[in-house]
Amino acid sequence: MPAPAADPPGVRPLAAAIPAQPLDRALTELAEQTGLQLVYVSGVVQHRRSHAVPAGLEPEAALLRLLEGTGLVTQHLTGHSVRIVRAEVAAPGNGPENPEAPREVVVTATRREESIQEVPLTVLTLSGEQLQQLGVSTFDGLLHYTPNVTFSGNGPGTGNIFIRGLGFVGTGNQAQSTIAPFPNVALTLDDQPMQFPARNNDVYMVDLARVEILEGPQGTLFGGGAQAGAIRYITNRPQLDNFSGEATAGWGTTSGGDPNSMLTATFNVPLVAGTLAARAVVFSEQQGGYINNVPGTSSFVPGSIEASTGVTASNVALVGTDTNPVQFQGARLSLLWQVADQWKLLVQQNYQGMTADGYFYAYPVSSDGRALAPYEITAFEPAYTHDRYESTALTLEGHVKDLDLVYTGSYLVRNIEGQQDYSGYMRSQFGRYYACIGTGAGFFNSGNFPAPPPAGLSGTPLRCYPPVAFWHDTTRNTHQSHELRLSTDRERRLRGIAGAFWESFVISDQMDWHYLSIPQCGAAGSATLTAALGGGPPCLSAVGPFAGLYAAEPGTHPDAAFGTDTQRGYRQLAFFGSVDFDLVPKVLTVTAGLRHYRYDKFEDGSLFYSDTLNPLILNHPDGSCGTGCAIPITLSGSESGTVTRGSLNWHVAPDVNAYYTYSQGFRPASFNRSLSYPGQPPVLLGAASYCGAASTDPRCLPGGSLYQKDSSQYAISPIYQSDRLINNEVGLKSEFFEHRLSVDASAYLMRWSNVQWPLADFTNLSTLSFVANGPSYRTTGVELQVRARLSPAWTFEGSGTWNRSAQVNAPCMKSVGRTAATPNNPTPAGQCITVIHGLPYTNPWGPEGSSLPFAPPVQFSTRLRWERPTGSLRPFAYVSASHIAAMRNAPENYPDGDGPGENPPTAGVLKYTISGYTTYNGGVGLAADRWSVQLNGSNLTDVYGPAGVSSAQFIKAVIPLRPRVLMFGFSERF
Repeated sequence: MPAPAADPPGVRPLAAAIPAQPLDRALTELAEQTGLQLVYVSGVVQHRRSHAVPAGLEPEAALLRLLEGTGLVTQHLTGHSVRIVRAEVAAPGNGPENPEAPREVVVTATRREESIQEVPLTVLTLSGEQLQQLGVSTFDGLLHYTPNVTFSGNGPGTGNIFIRGLGFVGTGNQAQSTIAPFPNVALTLDDQPMQFPARNNDVYMVDLARVEILEGPQGTLFGGGAQAGAIRYITNRPQLDNFSGEATAGWGTTSGGDPNSMLTATFNVPLVAGTLAARAVVFSEQQGGYINNVPGTSSFVPGSIEASTGVTASNVALVGTDTNPVQFQGARLSLLWQVADQWKLLVQQNYQGMTADGYFYAYPVSSDGRALAPYEITAFEPAYTHDRYESTALTLEGHVKDLDLVYTGSYLVRNIEGQQDYSGYMRSQFGRYYACIGTGAGFFNSGNFPAPPPAGLSGTPLRCYPPVAFWHDTTRNTHQSHELRLSTDRERRLRGIAGAFWESFVISDQMDWHYLSIPQCGAAGSATLTAALGGGPPCLSAVGPFAGLYAAEPGTHPDAAFGTDTQRGYRQLAFFGSVDFDLVPKVLTVTAGLRHYRYDKFEDGSLFYSDTLNPLILNHPDGSCGTGCAIPITLSGSESGTVTRGSLNWHVAPDVNAYYTYSQGFRPASFNRSLSYPGQPPVLLGAASYCGAASTDPRCLPGGSLYQKDSSQYAISPIYQSDRLINNEVGLKSEFFEHRLSVDASAYLMRWSNVQWPLADFTNLSTLSFVANGPSYRTTGVELQVRARLSPAWTFEGSGTWNRSAQVNAPCMKSVGRTAATPNNPTPAGQCITVIHGLPYTNPWGPEGSSLPFAPPVQFSTRLRWERPTGSLRPFAYVSASHIAAMRNAPENYPDGDGPGENPPTAGVLKYTISGYTTYNGGVGLAADRWSVQLNGSNLTDVYGPAGVSSAQFIKAVIPLRPRVLMFGFSERF
C-alpha cells in the first residue's frame, strides 16, 4: 500500500469505536465518522467481517485495522479518497479494479441494506444525484424513467399508481376519499406511509438518497398497501462531522404557457462533533400553466323540455390563458444523534404544501358542441387543489449482541381541499332535473308534489335556472404507524428478520355536490321563503348530515343537492418475519417469510340529498327535511389473514445471480355507503332495475305487476372483501466485463383474484356509485434492465417491460331474489342479471380474455449520458426516451365513451382508449467541484399524449402531457 498521505481538511480521527461486524456496515460507519471517501464494488466486501477498531485512530489506520485478514487492500485516489480492492487485483500489472464499472446500487427492499444485484425481486432505482441531473422533482417527472408504472390521475396529487399493469378504473377526484378502494401500491417517505385512496401524496423530490420501485407483491414486509409493489423515497441523513450545503436556483419556459422557477437549499450542520448533527432542506417551485379556458356556453340538451326554456350560462367571467399553475413549497428538518457507539436516533419533521389552480385536462369538444384546440377547455366554475401535509418521524437503530434493532414511528396529518366544475352533469339525464321546478320538470314537478302552492306544485309553470354546477371536497387524513424490527447478523448461514407493525389510518371527508341551482329557501322569515309562501317562485329547503352522527360540518349545506360527511379508516396490527438459510454457503440461499395481520375497519357519518318526494323539501325553512333527507352510516368490521413469501437465490457465478420468488399480496376490505343505524345491521340498497323505458315485458307496462314499482334485482353490499395477488417470478441479475455491464432480467406470472372494482354506471346500475368484488385476472410479463459503462465518458441505462393481462373468469352480477331491498325483483335469486331497464345486460367487467385498464402491453425507458472531465471541469450531456403503448381506462364491457349515445356522457366512468406515445428528454451542463450549470428539457418534441381520458365530470376530458419545458439551473455547493 502506498504511504498514507497527510489527512486533508475535513478528514477526522475516529470519534467512536467501531465493533466487529459485517464489513460493508463497518465501512459505512468509518466513512460517516471520518469523512474519508471509500470507493469499492459491493461484491468485493460482501460476506466479509471487520475487526473491531477503537476510537481515536487516524482514518487510514482505522481502515487498515478494519481490513485485516479480509484479503483486501487500499489504493489512494486523492488525499481523502481511497479505493478498496482485492489484493490480487492490486498486484503489479493488474491496475485498478473496474475503473469503468457502473456505480454500485444499494437498496433496502428487504428492510436491510443490500446490493441491488443480491435482492431476489425486480427493483428500479434512481439515485438522488440522478434525479437532480434529470431535473426530476415530482411524480409526473419520475414516470418518464420508471417503465411498468402507470398513473390514472388528472392533476398533481390525484389518481392511483399502478405497477405491472395491475390497474383498475380511474375515476374523478370527487368523493374518492370516501368511496375509493385502498391503493394496491405502497408509498413511503423513508419508513413513513404516504399512500392514500386515489390521491397518493406527491412528495417533492429534493435531497433524496434514492427512489426505489419494488415490483410485485411486498405484502410480507410492507403490508396490505403493497399488493402490486411499493415506491420508497429515501432521504439523505445528517452527517455527524461534515458541514456542507447546496443551493440550487432555476428558471425556465413552458411551451405555449407561463414560465417556471425553482429554488432549493440544503444545509448539513454538525452541532456536536461526532455526536449530533442537523440537516435542513427548504424548497419552492412554481410550474407555469398551459391550459386555456376559452369562451363557451352551457345549455340543456337540445330537444329536452329543459332546453325549451332557453336558459343558458356563459363562462365569460372565467376565460383566461395558462390557468393551471402549480406551486410546491416546504421544508424538511432532520436531527441525528449518536446516542452511543452502537445506537443512533433520527428525528425528522416534514412540511409540504401544494397548490394547483385550474384544470389539468382539456376538452376535445366544448360544452356547446364546438371542436376545441389542444390545451383548451370551457369551464364555468373555478377549480383548485390545496394539498398540504406535515409529518413527524422517529427512527432508533441499535445493536445488541448479534441483533440489530430498528424502531420507526411516524405521525402524519394531511389536509386536502379541492373544487372542480361539474356543469357537464347538469346536461346529463339526471343532472338537469335539479335545475328546473314546476310543471314538466324531471323531479320537482306537480306529479311528485300534487298539492296547490305553496304545499305543492300543481299549476306552477316550469322555471329553469342556469345549468352550472361544481363540487367541493374537504379531506383530513391522520396516519400514525409504529414498527419494531429485529434482525440477526446477515453474514451468518442462518439469519432472519422479525417485527411487529401497528398503524391507525383515519380519513375525514366532507364532500358537497353543488348542482341544485333551484333557489334555497333559507331560514324562516327569509325573503326567498316569504316570496315562495306568498305565491312567488318556489324554493327548496337545504339539507345536511344526519343529526347525531359524525359530521365534520353539521347543519345544512346550502345549494348542495347531494353530499357526504364521513369518517373511515382502520387500525392494523401485524407480525412479520423472514428467514434466510444458505443451503450452500455463498452459493445457494433459501428464504421464507410471512406476515399475519388483523384490520379493524370502520366508516361513520352520513350521506344527505335533496329528497325529490319529501314534502318538507318544498317551500320550507332550511333543514326541515332533517333525517328524512339523509342516510346514516355506522359500519364496522374486522378481518385477519396471512400472506407468505419464499425465494431461492443461486449465485451461479460470482457476478451472476439467479432467483425464483413466490410472493403474495392483498388489499384490505372496506365499505360502501350503506343505510346503517347505530347498533343495527345495515339496510341493503337496491340497484339494477329490471323495468325501464325500453321494457317490452308485459309486467313492466301499464297494468302489469311491476308497473311503476321498484324492480331492483341487485343489493349493494355494505362491505366488499379483500382481493389477493399471487406472484411467481424468476430472474437473473448479472454483471460482465469487470462490472462495466449489468443485465437484469425477470419474468413473472401473477394471479389477481376477487378484484375490488369501483362501479359508477348511473344509467344501468345505481345513481350511487359503489365497489364490488369482480373477476380474476392473470398477468404475464417480462422485464429487462441494462446498465453499461460504454467507455470512460459514455454510460447507458435502459429498461423495458412487456405485459399481458387477461380476465380468466366472467362472473355476472347475481340477483339476490326478493328481499327488503328488492321487494319486486322478477329475477330468481342466484341467477345472472341479464336485463336492466328493459335492455340486454351482460356484466360490468368484461369477457374472459379481456385486459385490465391502465395496463399497456409495452413500456420502455432509455437514457444515454456523456461526461468527460477536463481538468477541474466536467462537461456533460444526456438524452432519454420513454415509450408507453396504448391502453384503456376502463374494462372492455364499460359503455364506449365515443359512442353516439354518450354526448353528453351517461356515466362517470366510460371506456376510452388512451393512445400510445413516445417522449424525449435531454440536457447539457458543466460542473466543477463546487458549482454546476445545467439546461434540462422535458418533452422535447412537445408530444400532446394524452396520458389519460375521463368522463368523470360528465364531459369527455383528456389529460395532456405537460408541454415542452426548458429549465436552466445553477447549483452551488459549500
